[in-house]
Amino acid sequence: MSIAVSTSTDKIIVDKSRSHRNKPVSKTVRATRERLQTGSSAPSGFEREMLNLYIGSALHGAIAMPLLVALITAVGIYLSGNLSIVVWAVMTLSAHAITVFLARKARKEDIAADKVPVWRRRFLIGQLLMGLCWATFVTQDCAACGDIRYGFFEGTGLLIALAATAMGTFLLRNALLYTFLPVVAALAFSSLTTGDPAHVGLTGVISLSLLFLVFMTDRMNRANVHILSMQPEKDDLIAELEVAKSMSDEARRRAEEANLAKSRFLASMSHELRTPLNAILGFSEVMSTEVLGPLNNPTYKEYTSDIHRSGEHLLNLINEILDLSRIEAGRYDLNEEAVSLVDIADDCIGMVQLRARAKTIGIHAQFEQGMPAVWVDEKAMRQVILNLLSNAVKFTSSGGEITVKVGWTAGGGQYLSIKDNGPGIPEEEIPIVLSAFGQGSIAIKSAEQGTGLGLPIVQAILAKHNGEFILRSKLREGTEAIAILPARRVLESLPAVEDVPAPARRRKSFA
Repeated sequence: MSIAVSTSTDKIIVDKSRSHRNKPVSKTVRATRERLQTGSSAPSGFEREMLNLYIGSALHGAIAMPLLVALITAVGIYLSGNLSIVVWAVMTLSAHAITVFLARKARKEDIAADKVPVWRRRFLIGQLLMGLCWATFVTQDCAACGDIRYGFFEGTGLLIALAATAMGTFLLRNALLYTFLPVVAALAFSSLTTGDPAHVGLTGVISLSLLFLVFMTDRMNRANVHILSMQPEKDDLIAELEVAKSMSDEARRRAEEANLAKSRFLASMSHELRTPLNAILGFSEVMSTEVLGPLNNPTYKEYTSDIHRSGEHLLNLINEILDLSRIEAGRYDLNEEAVSLVDIADDCIGMVQLRARAKTIGIHAQFEQGMPAVWVDEKAMRQVILNLLSNAVKFTSSGGEITVKVGWTAGGGQYLSIKDNGPGIPEEEIPIVLSAFGQGSIAIKSAEQGTGLGLPIVQAILAKHNGEFILRSKLREGTEAIAILPARRVLESLPAVEDVPAPARRRKSFA
């Protein structure tokens, strides 16, 4: 009998409608990575950004230079009493106004990349005009002031102007040189023509100061370029992270689709296989019991028994695969009711008792007295306990012992522990046996092999109950499997420990 898939969605194994997204995403990642690896941090790569920063600095500090010129003019008039310095002030302010005008115009124009060299030259010409104005300041003279007094005033004014210009123009490469090379030239010419020691000393001081400030402004310029280069790198890294996250989300979606397709396939195939397998089991049972008449050949009867045992083993494997596929597909619904964990454990011990006696394995039960009911799926909990008990019987050697405990957890929940003294599991293999289809070396060597789905199913069922599964094992010391149900699954709250004596244990021993 064929099992039809109920919805059209179930027929879709993997959605390939978005497969084209990987190509542009991968291309973007490669381009970003290449840009990060080969990107240049040279100043030429950030001329436009640096020029815009200079324009902003020039506009924000536009009032500083007029204040300095006004202060120098006022002091000059006070010292000399000559108003000729006012002419110099007007020339200097006019040159400064040209620079501010250029900055305002550039800000409104929003400079394109190909216009950067043009605007840079314009600003450098503006700085050259300022330099000529400061060179004119050097030529000012005051006979009434005295050489030393006026030289001190002149030198102080030039040093302040030099420092102010360095701070205001370090974003514009070579601007400081364009401004103060005319000043140094004027001082040098004056020193050569007059031979005045004051002018010679002033020339040396201004020249050395200029060299030092040129060096410092160059370092500051490079530092700003480096900061600017870090910004696109940061943006590129963020973009690459976002692209990588997009790829990860896409890969996770495809993995989930593939896992869902696998679960659907397993569920469908399990149904398809169980139908003819049930017929094989039924007919082999009829033949082995000779319901329709005796089999003349005893070998045939033996064969039918083998067919029936093999069919049952295969049916158990298919049922495990079907259970796991239902859990992974999210279609394993719990039918919860109030049941006693002690009673279920007791029934399951009776179900495996025959197999245990065949291997002379003793099963000892230690149950807490007065355990309240828990709100669980009885069929699922029986499956958990039977899986754990079957594993314990399967891997315990003849003459061994199995201990089954049911009791309280520290948090008020209930636990079931099944401990054997079998060969145990190496600690490094515990994650393997807890994974789907995973089997340890002991299980692989054992004659009783399964699918490796028992423990994953136990984990999944307990997770559906908000519980926990713990597997403890050491080689040649045995294995302990612990199934824990949370306190909210217990229908009666546990009284305070100090109010009641320690509960007695109900011990049962199965020889």
